[in-house]
Amino acid sequence: MEKTSIWDKPIFHKLFGTTSGKGMQPKEAMAYSIAGFGQNLICTVIGSYLTIFMTDALGFDLNATIFGTTGVVAVAWLMLGTRIFDALNDPIMGSIVDKTRTKWGKCRPYLKWMAIPIAIMTMLCFLPFYPSNDTGFVFAGLIYVIWSVVYTVADVPYWGLSTAMENNTNIRGNMLTVARLFCTAGAGLVTILIPIITSAVTAKYKGEDGLLNPVYAAENAATLRWTYFICAVVLVIIAMPMFFYGFKNTKERFQSEAEAPSFGHNLKLLFKNKELLLIVLSGIFGAARMVYTYTGGLYFCKYALKNESAYSLLTMLVIPGGLVASVMVPYLTKKFGKKWTFIVSHILGGLAMLIMYFMWNSETGSLSQGGLIVCIVCMVIIGIPQGISNIMTYAMIGDTVEYLEWKTGERAEGICFAMQTFINKIGMAAGAFIGVLAYSMSNISPSNPGGSMTTEGLNKLWNMLVLSGVISFILCVIPMFFYTITEKRQKELVEEIAARKAAANPAAESAGE
Repeated sequence: MEKTSIWDKPIFHKLFGTTSGKGMQPKEAMAYSIAGFGQNLICTVIGSYLTIFMTDALGFDLNATIFGTTGVVAVAWLMLGTRIFDALNDPIMGSIVDKTRTKWGKCRPYLKWMAIPIAIMTMLCFLPFYPSNDTGFVFAGLIYVIWSVVYTVADVPYWGLSTAMENNTNIRGNMLTVARLFCTAGAGLVTILIPIITSAVTAKYKGEDGLLNPVYAAENAATLRWTYFICAVVLVIIAMPMFFYGFKNTKERFQSEAEAPSFGHNLKLLFKNKELLLIVLSGIFGAARMVYTYTGGLYFCKYALKNESAYSLLTMLVIPGGLVASVMVPYLTKKFGKKWTFIVSHILGGLAMLIMYFMWNSETGSLSQGGLIVCIVCMVIIGIPQGISNIMTYAMIGDTVEYLEWKTGERAEGICFAMQTFINKIGMAAGAFIGVLAYSMSNISPSNPGGSMTTEGLNKLWNMLVLSGVISFILCVIPMFFYTITEKRQKELVEEIAARKAAANPAAESAGE
């Protein structure tokens, strides 16, 4: 007799909208979510801390000259170039996924195959031995480029797996809601803990004002190098089993039976999916809306607020609004639809960030106590569109897979969900580039912050981090006004697809049973 899973309880079936013994089961949805938690431990330590590791720990800063420019500018261009290169690889990987045929499916096996390579490359990114010269920069940059390729090989099929597991938009939406909560939790854990750790281990090198004493600059940098490396090793050890758990406990039910398409053919399919292209355009326009949650926000807390661990509080402020919004996504989707939930929430976020922008005192280069309180409230509000977007775009892209199959007869999950990872990486590229560029424009030296900070520099840092977010919030809603897949329309598409398949093969059993 088969042992009943702990997840096969009425409460979990109610959570996901599933039926016991029929189609996707809660155990699969939870395994998918746990894999996402592990994935985001890795993604966040690279996305949020590799930049500051290179500038403040390895020494690629204003005092270093790398290929004729300052180290911090070189890092900015490295981050932008690598992440754009990485994003452009996503459609290629999506096409590879669509051509993959194994006994495990076409998405799941990558969780198994790529766990160890991702672990190795993540640790190499934070090796504490790179010298702060041209040679060290080349090696560190090359390792980062390789990491980005290896990570993409697992990231694209992970998100494509959701449509292969379930084709009911409501059940899939519920699963993605839980998965994104797990992903957010993984990212939040890393974002909150690492600044607290690095601030604590370097406290002995700081003066009463919270800034580094230049006398201890070398010791501070060495301590940071080893601290980041140890954190990376610990996170890898925690995350890797989660990749394998996700592989073992999920199942692919919905796959195209057509012959594996070529990359060129997949690109043509991509441009036939106009609804997906609108989501991609919105993602590109919205790439800078959360810049402050990347490295730029950490620089701001470390130098402007003189408290590196404040970055943990900064990121925690968006959690309440994001958490409530994430939990409310199924209700909001049912009540208002995905499209209008996305649009209204992002307009709200843009207004909140605009209010934040005017709280800054440019004469003193600081926030007043009242301005700080207003900013805290605004940050909570900004968490609402962040929470909604984290779930909504994945669900909407899932709907466009059915739209493409209805239109062309081909699903192409791989290249469709490659666009979600493409959006994510464009956001990371913008976040890293704008943040490091703002840091460079502020002319703050990590080895002597107290002697290099000016009001003008702090004003530039604030303007770059906040004003870019305001503009991005406004721009990202424009393409969504032209998006046409409603929940009713998606259901009609699925029913018509099923009817076509039944007509083509009357003897076939219903899919997913």
